[in-house]
Amino acid sequence: MSYLIALDQGTTSSRAILFKDNGDIAASAQQEFEQIFPNPGWVEHDPFAIWNTQLAVLAKVLGTSDINPSDIAGVGITNQRETTLVWHRRTGQPIYNAIVWQDRRTTSICDGLRDKGLLDTVRSKTGLLLDPYFSGTKIRWILDHVDGAQALADQGDLVFGTVDTWLIWQLTSGKRHVTDVSNAARTMLFNIHTGQWDDSLLAELNIPRSMLPEVLASSAEFGFTDANIVGHRWPIGGVAGDQQSAVFGQTCFEPGQAKNTYGTGCFMLMHTGDQGLASANGLITTRLAQWGATPSYALEGSVFMGGAVVQWLRDGLGAIDASADVQALASSVPDSGGVIMVPAFTGLGAPYWLPDAQGSITGLSRGTTMAHIARAALESIALQSTALLQAMSKDALCHGGQAVTELRVDGGACVNDLLMQMQADLAGVSVVRPQVVETTALGAAYLAGLHVGIYQDLNQLKSQWRVQRVFEPQWSTDQAQAKMAQWERAVAALT
Repeated sequence: MSYLIALDQGTTSSRAILFKDNGDIAASAQQEFEQIFPNPGWVEHDPFAIWNTQLAVLAKVLGTSDINPSDIAGVGITNQRETTLVWHRRTGQPIYNAIVWQDRRTTSICDGLRDKGLLDTVRSKTGLLLDPYFSGTKIRWILDHVDGAQALADQGDLVFGTVDTWLIWQLTSGKRHVTDVSNAARTMLFNIHTGQWDDSLLAELNIPRSMLPEVLASSAEFGFTDANIVGHRWPIGGVAGDQQSAVFGQTCFEPGQAKNTYGTGCFMLMHTGDQGLASANGLITTRLAQWGATPSYALEGSVFMGGAVVQWLRDGLGAIDASADVQALASSVPDSGGVIMVPAFTGLGAPYWLPDAQGSITGLSRGTTMAHIARAALESIALQSTALLQAMSKDALCHGGQAVTELRVDGGACVNDLLMQMQADLAGVSVVRPQVVETTALGAAYLAGLHVGIYQDLNQLKSQWRVQRVFEPQWSTDQAQAKMAQWERAVAALT
């Protein structure tokens, strides 16, 4: 049996998972790291906390498994997307903390680009909206606010990378400055139709092209790990942004298939084939992980606060001791008692795109308990995801497709049975949970496995996907619509 290692670098933790070639997990390790909040709406990470925790969990997996390292055929990397790092080309030292995808500090830069009439240009070329979510304006902010940064960039002394690029730089001792198409597509600097960095967008943001990494397919030769750093020399054969990697791990290879990942945020993607379709309902168009020469595209909607709302219950309110406790607390009441929570702690993402919105809890009464609030928090995750699914189905119908009838789910929060039943009830579709819910890491392993020859084609991967449980809707259409109407009223009250 051959093995593959996936490095899964997320927003709140780093993990490493050792997969058997049949897709089963042989060993795993995870480590959280500090979230830095310098100002309201700002979110940062220490770049070396990202690297050191990722290296530590890799070492732990290797140390606790009895696998011979020579049986490991390759490494895949998947990562939090849009999070932006800039470092010195010669020293490898970051010039600022990583600015996280949730960060909203570049709203004014986006407004300036919008005022210049660039909204349609950005959307047509990149598939994205003008929003602080994406990497391009984060680069601009760093160059504006770090002394001497623009001059260093103009001299070719600075490099930019999303987290995958940063990890590859570290793993290869600075020999490789590369990314894949799925991560490049999230920068607001990459033309998703031509597959190239866009010079006109770079010019608008005054970002030198020399800062940008080489873009490869997602299953390709990204370099080799330095044995002096990780103890072994393995090929890095697969790289994809976490959500595109999850699509691959869920084997959603056909147009119309959709998945939702329940992590810090929630991210729903629907495969649209080899053409990028424009959304009329607040979604974005993005490149999927690419194996072979033919590109694949998806419609995507992003919920900024998914599982993070449970962390807030734990850390902010002290309502629970551990995130896993939320299901029992929420299940202790039959419903939310009319409470609606809109967790717009870092604005609202798709399909609303309200970067300045703040969170709210409505419907409180003297009878409201922490259990009602906990249930409303879980419902907020399913309500936001249902809004995405409805927008996705509308877009699909507009382009001659069909409404989504099955939603494949993954990510840490999908193990919560109450949440998954809420999702099925509100969305009115079958919610399918696979046996391996770590599909983000699995997708990266699959991409690496294809590159090194462990797998021959996509059909082989599809044959390995197995269902653990299906959640069917139990609510009537009227019940679901009434709940969604409450949600939409609460969102409307934020504006």
